[in-house]
Amino acid sequence: METPTVATPLDNRLREGLARIGMALRIDDWTRARNIGLNPTQKAILEALEGRENGLSVKEIAFDLGVSQPSATDSITALERKGYVMKQPAPGDRRAVTVCITDAGRQSFLAGDAVEGAADRAIRVLSEAEQEDLLISLIKMIRHMQEAGVIPIQRMCASCRYFRPFVHADNDRPHQCDFVNASFGQRDLRIECREHETAPPGSRAATWDAFQGGLSTLHAT
Repeated sequence: METPTVATPLDNRLREGLARIGMALRIDDWTRARNIGLNPTQKAILEALEGRENGLSVKEIAFDLGVSQPSATDSITALERKGYVMKQPAPGDRRAVTVCITDAGRQSFLAGDAVEGAADRAIRVLSEAEQEDLLISLIKMIRHMQEAGVIPIQRMCASCRYFRPFVHADNDRPHQCDFVNASFGQRDLRIECREHETAPPGSRAATWDAFQGGLSTLHAT
C-alpha cells in the first residue's frame, strides 16, 4: 500500500486528533467515576452542580451534559439515593424544583477529580508556552460552539460580566477580574469558574472583540 502523497485536509486531521484525546478523556472519566462508586454521567452532574448555590433544573443539567432528560433524571435519582444531591423548590416557582449538590456529593466529586489521568500526564508533555497557546485555542473553540447554541454558556472568563481583557499594560497580567478586583495573565484564564456570571449578549460580544484585538496586538509584539 502506497503512502498518500496528499494529506487529508488539516481540519480533518485536527478533528481526528481531538477525537483521540476525547477517547483518553472518556477513559479517565470512567476511572475517576468508578473510584468513587459512580458512572461518568453521575460524576458529570456533580461537576455541573459544584459551585452553583441555586442548583440547576433537570432540563438545564440534561442540556449541560448533552443527554436526554430521562437519562439525566435516572442519574439524578441515583445520586439522590446516595445523598449526593437534593431537590428543592425553584426560586419564584414552587411547582418546579432545582437539583443541588450536597456536602457529601462535593466531597465525593473532589475525591474523584484528584485522581491523575492519562490526559493530565499528556498535558505536562507540552511546554508552558504550548499549554498557554492550547488554552487560548480551546477557549476560541468553546466560545464559537456556545455562541452557536451547540453547547450551553460555559463558566469561563470570556463570557463573564466581570472579565475585562487587556486593560493593563503589563503583558504578564493584562486582564482584570472585577469580581476579585485583581489583574491576571493568559495562563490564568478559566474555562470553569464558580464565580462566573454570564454577561448579556451585547456585552459578551464586545468583550470578545476586545480579547481578540488584544491577542493580535500581543502576538505582533
